[in-house]
Amino acid sequence: MSLSLRTIKISLSAFIAILLSNLIGLDYAVSAGIIAILSVLDTNKSSLLTAGKRVLSTILALTIAAIVFSILGFEIYVFTLYLLIYVPLAYLLGVESGIAPCSVLVTHLLIEESVSLPWITNELLLMLVGAGIAILINLYMPSQSDRIIKMREEADECMREVLLSFSKTLNEGAPINSSLLTKLELLLTEAEKLIFLESENRFLNQSEYDIKYIEMRKNQTTILKYMHQNLEICVIPMKENKILASLFYLTSDQLHENNTGEFLLKDIQLLLNQFRKSSLPQTRFEFENRAILFQLLNDFTRFIQTKKDFFDQNHSLS
Repeated sequence: MSLSLRTIKISLSAFIAILLSNLIGLDYAVSAGIIAILSVLDTNKSSLLTAGKRVLSTILALTIAAIVFSILGFEIYVFTLYLLIYVPLAYLLGVESGIAPCSVLVTHLLIEESVSLPWITNELLLMLVGAGIAILINLYMPSQSDRIIKMREEADECMREVLLSFSKTLNEGAPINSSLLTKLELLLTEAEKLIFLESENRFLNQSEYDIKYIEMRKNQTTILKYMHQNLEICVIPMKENKILASLFYLTSDQLHENNTGEFLLKDIQLLLNQFRKSSLPQTRFEFENRAILFQLLNDFTRFIQTKKDFFDQNHSLS
């Protein structure tokens, strides 16, 4: 949530909460405005959850206050006793977010020297009005769907660049641009954070597909990192070198949200079969190189299979 939007929401929530409290005749109406300010949080779900906890915390606080004030009177040390009982119980019950605002409400009872039903009702209504208005105002959250789509596309483009870099390394001997993998990881992490925030702001959210899509790309990125390591130490025969380079190039060209990768899997399998039929390695170096090459191709297969599995399981969600 931007600073400007947060400022507007806080100001509007406080104004409406105070105005409404005055209209229905509540005492200490300004407290409803303070509660509204504290209840405007980053997401709809967090605001709703916190508001619910604060209402429960209010009931707990008012109950304890009513008991101790009724028995021991309206003194400062009794308010301290109330805190000694209420604070640990609030933490124990997981409603500690209400400690500050609820204790302010209890001070009203202390000032008025009354725990009568009208005053208890007044304090409970202050909490309900303040938290309720904040929830209503916070319902407006600009959709981030366009930005999420853009970030997904940026991540896909970066992954294409990584695969092109692999292809150029095999074709031209160019060094692999490892910074692309770092950039890709950062893009996916930022996209994941944005999708989480979007899902927290939509009670009927459509973020499940986006979350799974980013998870799929993150899994593929991990595989690319292994492939990067093997490409740096593997010496590939010229013929197979060109074939593998063309596969990387083809994968980069076809990398798209709706591409299953099924045909690419068949091409990789053909290349694997070709390697299996080639003459056996004669030296330790050739043996180790062959092992790395097979690992590289198996990782490449996993890279494509990861996307195919995602498409088969989730294309209906998009």
